[in-house]
Amino acid sequence: MALHELIVRSLARLPAETSHGLALGGIELVHRLGLSRLLAAKPPPAAAPLHLMGLEFPHRIGLAAGLDKNGDHVDALAALGFAFVEIGTLTPLPQPGNPRPRLFRDRHGRCIVNRMGFNNRGIDHAVARLRRRRTRIPVGVNIGRNRQTPAADAAGDYLHCLRACRDVADYVTINVSSPNTPGLRGLQFGAELERLLEALKRAQAAHQEESGKYLPLALKLAPDLDDAEIASICAALLAWKIDAVIGVNTTVSRPGPLPGRIASEQGGLSGAPLAPLARRVVAAIRAEVGAAMPIIGVGGIMSGADGRAMLEAGADLLQLYSGLVFRGPGLLAELAGELADG
Repeated sequence: MALHELIVRSLARLPAETSHGLALGGIELVHRLGLSRLLAAKPPPAAAPLHLMGLEFPHRIGLAAGLDKNGDHVDALAALGFAFVEIGTLTPLPQPGNPRPRLFRDRHGRCIVNRMGFNNRGIDHAVARLRRRRTRIPVGVNIGRNRQTPAADAAGDYLHCLRACRDVADYVTINVSSPNTPGLRGLQFGAELERLLEALKRAQAAHQEESGKYLPLALKLAPDLDDAEIASICAALLAWKIDAVIGVNTTVSRPGPLPGRIASEQGGLSGAPLAPLARRVVAAIRAEVGAAMPIIGVGGIMSGADGRAMLEAGADLLQLYSGLVFRGPGLLAELAGELADG
């Protein structure tokens, strides 16, 4: 049994949030000892890098936000073989998130429910960590609003985070789709979305004028959208020239069959049951935006075949979260092999 498989099985016996912290600590320790090669995927020879959002990606497989919320482990995670890493979600002020327990997993169903509530140490902590990073792969910063900020004032929180991280981020993801902050998903629609995109694009342009650096913006969407909602959102993204769209966040639906406890817990569902919803949304986005905008596909990628299916649905890049939790870095190697086969 490979080392990463032994570690994954051992951590699966612990409470979910405890396991999460120990896994990150272990990856960090192995990295500091110079032994990341023992855990890292060994993909086949790389094809030509991809150029998207004005950035260079050595291959298609990245790490989704949520695993390293605070940017404490970027170099260690990059050493596992990812093409890019996204940290967060970060908010202007530190916040503890929702009461524990708030993270639930089922190994047999290969699914997770979380109601973390944007627990993080605040954007300033993450910026300080990113200033010390050594990896040169693209690093995205996923930003949101503090729970206590009224929905009407949400744009101020996003602008604060964008301005704080603009010199250390390679791209910024606007999280308006988490189900665990009341009122957040309303920012995906209509006048609220238009006001948010306008404010962010103005800040992006001002930063480019001041620094000469163009900072790409991505918007992360929920899987619980119908076709008309997706069409409306995509029209706004195209009109405001947003640089990429990420599909999808966790779902509030409970596509079955699910283990009883997972089905009854409140929060966002990720993992294998999310895959069909994620691919449906990615395909719908692609139908709306055509070739005008890259799509990062995330949700239920648990195997090489899942990764290929997500690309066939219309994604340009892939992100892992639950698959990494249940499969470990071996999934990255499997994906790399599957995608290298054409």
